Amino acid sequence: MKRLIIIMIALTASYGAIAQSCCGGTSASKKDTVSSAKYICPMHPEVTSDKPGKCPKCGIDLVKAKTYSCPMHPEVISNKPGKCRKCGMDLTEVKPGAKTRKE
Repeated sequence: MKRLIIIMIALTASYGAIAQSCCGGTSASKKDTVSSAKYICPMHPEVTSDKPGKCPKCGIDLVKAKTYSCPMHPEVISNKPGKCRKCGMDLTEVKPGAKTRKE
């Protein structure tokens, strides 16, 4: 009986390790590209555009939107600098078109 329990624990652990290594990602692709730069209004962040122009609400020039990500947790993404909600590290700016690894 003791051997059966040990074998079951070993099989469960090895199955978990295999499943984690081959199917650990949440998406079909492990690599993902950050989308190209969009433009936003500094006063009205809900106003976005794919090209430069003026905000229809206030007339201010639209600026390039920046994306920030945690170096240790690339799935943590923000549109402003700050701290990672998982580990507390400073978020770093992600350049448009840069490849990030999703885990």
